[in-house]
Amino acid sequence: MIDIGPDFRQQMLANSLSRVDAVLLTHQHADHTSGIDDIRPVNFLQDQPIPFYGTRQVLEDLKRRFEYIFGPNDYPGIPQIDLIEFLPGRKFHFQGIEIEALPVMHGQLPVTGFRIGSLAYITDAKTLSDELVESLYGIDCLVLNALHHREHHAHLNLSQALDYVHRINPNRTFLVHLSHHMGLFSEICETLPQGVSLAYDGLQIELI
Repeated sequence: MIDIGPDFRQQMLANSLSRVDAVLLTHQHADHTSGIDDIRPVNFLQDQPIPFYGTRQVLEDLKRRFEYIFGPNDYPGIPQIDLIEFLPGRKFHFQGIEIEALPVMHGQLPVTGFRIGSLAYITDAKTLSDELVESLYGIDCLVLNALHHREHHAHLNLSQALDYVHRINPNRTFLVHLSHHMGLFSEICETLPQGVSLAYDGLQIELI
C-alpha cells in the first residue's frame, strides 16, 4: 500500500482485498495516514505486525499523533505496526523489490514519491527537482497529483502537472489527488494529451 487514508477500510472491502504486506508513507498529513487504526483486522488475519516505511519526520509524527499505538501500552487490540525508516533520495528493498524514495516538495513540506520498477508514484507535490525529472524521463507509468485548475500553494494544478508530464515523457500518466473542482471525468479526459488520464477508484493498471 502507498499511504493509508481515511477510506482505507472502504477501499479494501470494495476491491476484495484482505492482505497488506507493507505500507509506504509519502508524508504525515491526515488524509494519508488516518486509516491507520483499520489495519487491525489485517493484523488479525495475518497474525503479524505490518511494516510501515517512512522518513524519520513522518515516523516521529505518527508516534506523537497515535501514542496509543506506539507509546507504552500492552493492550492486545491495538494495531501491530513496525516502523521502518528510509532516507529521502535513497533506495531500499522489501521482499526483493527495489523501492526508490523520491524527494519532492509539498509547498514547504518535504514529502516522498516512490519509484518501483517501471512505476513512479508522486502525490501532493508542488515542485520536482530538475534532477528528479531527468531521472524519470521516459518511464512507463507515472502517477502524479493534479488538484484542480487554479493555482495552489502546495499542490500542482492541472496545467503544472501536464508541464511535468511533458518534461518526463512517460508512456502513460494517471492524475490523482483530484478535487471535485477539477470537473467531470469524461469532460476533462477529452482535453488531456494522449497517454494522460484522470485516475478513478478501482482503476487497475498492468506494469511492464
